[in-house]
Amino acid sequence: MPRSHKSLPRLFVEAPLSGGNALDLSRDHTNYLLNVLRLKAGDALILFNGRDGAWMARITSDHRKGASVELVVQTAHQTARPDLWLGFAPLKTGRLDYLVQKATEMGAGVIEPVITEYTQMHRLRPEKLAANIIEAAEQCEVLSVPDLAPQIDLADLLGGWREREGLRRLIFCDEAAASASPVRTLRELDGLPVGLLIGPEGGFSDGERARLLAEDFVVPISLGPRILRADTAVVAAMAVVQSTIGDWR
Repeated sequence: MPRSHKSLPRLFVEAPLSGGNALDLSRDHTNYLLNVLRLKAGDALILFNGRDGAWMARITSDHRKGASVELVVQTAHQTARPDLWLGFAPLKTGRLDYLVQKATEMGAGVIEPVITEYTQMHRLRPEKLAANIIEAAEQCEVLSVPDLAPQIDLADLLGGWREREGLRRLIFCDEAAASASPVRTLRELDGLPVGLLIGPEGGFSDGERARLLAEDFVVPISLGPRILRADTAVVAAMAVVQSTIGDWR
């Protein structure tokens, strides 16, 4: 997407943002701005919090123990969070970081780890996943930061889907399906809320696949003739969903 104020660093903050507000930055943000980027009083940056759009701010105090900024002008209005749920089986650390970052960049609204029989990682660090989401949002000018949901077992997800998600369809990337374009199937879902479920390395077990295909809210699709790594499958699936029935149109 086109970038605005691309030369300015972008930081995610929790505080409310509005014109004229003064903010004291955290120690980590202070260290990043003053020691890493070598900014000083008078220099500008962009702040966002996922609620109030993006704001240009200027450093008013460059104390090493805690910098302060003043909000100058709003540079972008807040966008709505995308209505795309992404469920994925956690991977090993490096590829897990990549997956979460790319999901953020490509427009996931909710990111939820789903534990399956062949899941490689069971003990996740939510704070690290959240940090990767924030980093991707900062780098790519994403204003609507995805929610990170707690991990859930696949059986519990499917058993409670209707109650918690209503009419949302669950797009199941079925690696055992015959190779075919998913476009026609996805177009039939146009106008409906959807979720996207990506399995682990090694795929879903036979029992899990049978359970998924038995649910009337599950819509299986193929991702083509090649075997994709799970992190690649997330990018491929999100691209085809966004371009066919999502917000790329």
